[in-house]
Amino acid sequence: MSLEEFAKYVHMDAREVRRLADRDKLPGQKVGGVWRFNRARVTEWLQQEMHTHDEPRLIELETVMGSGTNGAVNDAGMVVTDLIGLDGIDVAFAAKTRASVLRELVKLADRTGLLYDGDGLLKAVEERETLCSTALPIGVAIPHPRQPMPYVSAEPFICVARMSSGMVFGAPKGELTRIFFLICCHDDRYHLHVLARLMRVLDGDTVEDLLHTETREELLELLMAKEKEVLTRKK
Repeated sequence: MSLEEFAKYVHMDAREVRRLADRDKLPGQKVGGVWRFNRARVTEWLQQEMHTHDEPRLIELETVMGSGTNGAVNDAGMVVTDLIGLDGIDVAFAAKTRASVLRELVKLADRTGLLYDGDGLLKAVEERETLCSTALPIGVAIPHPRQPMPYVSAEPFICVARMSSGMVFGAPKGELTRIFFLICCHDDRYHLHVLARLMRVLDGDTVEDLLHTETREELLELLMAKEKEVLTRKK
């Protein structure tokens, strides 16, 4: 992408993009003296930076990425919780290591009946974690393939796993991770749309409340209630 295309894609002013690029704050490189941006690296950069954005910026990203998605959901409606089924929730996650977390998450995804290629998904999320951990400072990790995998599942999905005690999963300051959201989408814009909504849902109070739910049903109901709440704030 050109600098102007990048600015439009991430909904930023082109002058600000140039300033940040010149300061090596963006995932681009100069080719013949002109800035160029690889779409896959831009998507990865947005994913890594998403948790640092305030709500107005998240709403902006959610809206711009929601336009022109695969049509699985309406931008004005439920996004995150429409992708979560009870079969894809585990409130007593028993994984003990980073490697076993990813394996068990894929097994959880297989129980939804949506997964076509478990081995392919596992390899993709493992490769993504070797690049940079998806763990966030809020006690949550969001494993996902580096690039969309439209043929790995029947439709996009999210699986949620919560463990009784936290583990070191690579959060920036060594914070323990207790809740995992495995995201599998079919295109990068839709993935970013979902991720922006998820970041709005997972404020500190919500994460704390999720740790105290007792059943899959309670956990899903809590996420649904929070998503409805953030939708009212968007109006």
